[in-house]
Amino acid sequence: MAKIDFGGTPEEVVTREEFPLDKARKVMKDETIAVIGYGVQGPGQALNLRDNGFNVIVGQRKGGQSWDKAVEDGFVEDRDLFGIEEACEKGTVIQYLLSDAGQIAQWPTVKKHLTSGKALYFSHGFGVTYNDQTGIEPPSDVDVILVAPKGSGTSLRRLFVAGKGLNSSFAVHQDATGKARERVIALGIGVGSGYLFETDFKKEVYSDLTGERGSLMGAIQGLFAAQYNLLRKKGHSPSEAFNETVEEATQSLYPLIAENGMDWMYANCSTTAQRGALDWWKRFRDAVAPVFEDLYESVATGNEAGITIEANKKPHYRTALEEELKELSESEMWKVGAAVRKLRPENK
Repeated sequence: MAKIDFGGTPEEVVTREEFPLDKARKVMKDETIAVIGYGVQGPGQALNLRDNGFNVIVGQRKGGQSWDKAVEDGFVEDRDLFGIEEACEKGTVIQYLLSDAGQIAQWPTVKKHLTSGKALYFSHGFGVTYNDQTGIEPPSDVDVILVAPKGSGTSLRRLFVAGKGLNSSFAVHQDATGKARERVIALGIGVGSGYLFETDFKKEVYSDLTGERGSLMGAIQGLFAAQYNLLRKKGHSPSEAFNETVEEATQSLYPLIAENGMDWMYANCSTTAQRGALDWWKRFRDAVAPVFEDLYESVATGNEAGITIEANKKPHYRTALEEELKELSESEMWKVGAAVRKLRPENK
């Protein structure tokens, strides 16, 4: 592992230099990786592993959209595409990439095929961390490991195709074979990680749920909506409000922050923008800090997990969810967004 100084705090990470792809292939040369689920993370991880030369099969319910997607991606029935149970039986590594609700539903089927020496792989610590609510308790004679790419499966695949990588966390929850650590790092390299940093299942799910509800999705949508609505209320046009709230952020500033950091952004903007940003950022930080405290507590106590599990149990949850999502898609801000995107030069 390489020791990197992260802002004064040294941390050990795994890069492709000290654990190259050839080494990862050697570690996994006698393994069959069964990717269970072909929805959010499944396609990206399965395709990257396959393109990197690993022995990959997909397990998915036949007849659904995800099955058809796997066929479109070149997986062939009875060769490397099987039903969930058959794939679990064939796999020496079971990559459990169903949704959290799907993992709960399929656990009895998957568990009976977790024979001694196999590895059970997750990309989210939800099922194991909240096992009092999910019932997911792996047997003691299998490795239980995690690789969690820090982004969507779509991003993982796009970056891989572009010759880049998406950073991932990794964890060993249970080492029954003495090979769990080597296995998980090899798989992390195989799925296309940029670099790997170590965590545990609990920390992964706590940070992940906080991030999704916070700065990655929930808080950023709330921030966008608050500013957009204010500008509209003050008489600004929809186009002006959207461009000043979302378009400039996502198309101009956020990519520069990704490349160079927010400190660079502050140092390289106009003096007016610089002064204003310096004066106001701490007020925003202090305003939302109590909300983040409440959010983290709700995650840590299992309350957020309970809400998710109970919601998915409702018979008409999908219908209700679509109605909730309509609030976003039918809001003026995101209707304006759709129109603005069509006006981008690359879309004309």
